[in-house]
Amino acid sequence: MVPSTWQATLVDEVIMREFRRYFLRFLEDIAQADTVADRVVLGFVSALRVIRTNRLIGNLLETEPVLFAGAIGGDDGTMLAAVRRFVAGQLQREQRAGTVAADLNTDLVAEMLVRISASFLTTPSQVVDIDDDEALASIARQFLVPMVLPDYGSTR
Repeated sequence: MVPSTWQATLVDEVIMREFRRYFLRFLEDIAQADTVADRVVLGFVSALRVIRTNRLIGNLLETEPVLFAGAIGGDDGTMLAAVRRFVAGQLQREQRAGTVAADLNTDLVAEMLVRISASFLTTPSQVVDIDDDEALASIARQFLVPMVLPDYGSTR
């Protein structure tokens, strides 16, 4: 079923409101982490868990996956851009603190992190159980942390 304009607009507004709520939760969650790598891992796992278990978004994912996917990756990219700006802001805070390289392209890395997360939310995986926090943490350590800290793999 193709959503009407008013349905798509309503879904966009609800999802954006829930993301804004999650941004505050995200900041609380990552405050527990001691290192940048831990913040990336915790942020990724937390984001997927909280968004999937959000009553409104979880129900939408289950009953109207096309509406959710359209809202997240729709033609204008507004939703992705808002989340990317938030993540880029967190990466820029890390730069100012000297915990990530000054030449890290925070916008590009944030874009990649957000798109990977959105893909897991909108497209079921037959390889990764996104309800398994340990599996997600392992993926984040192996693939996402090196985007933020390119030398991460060589120091472990």
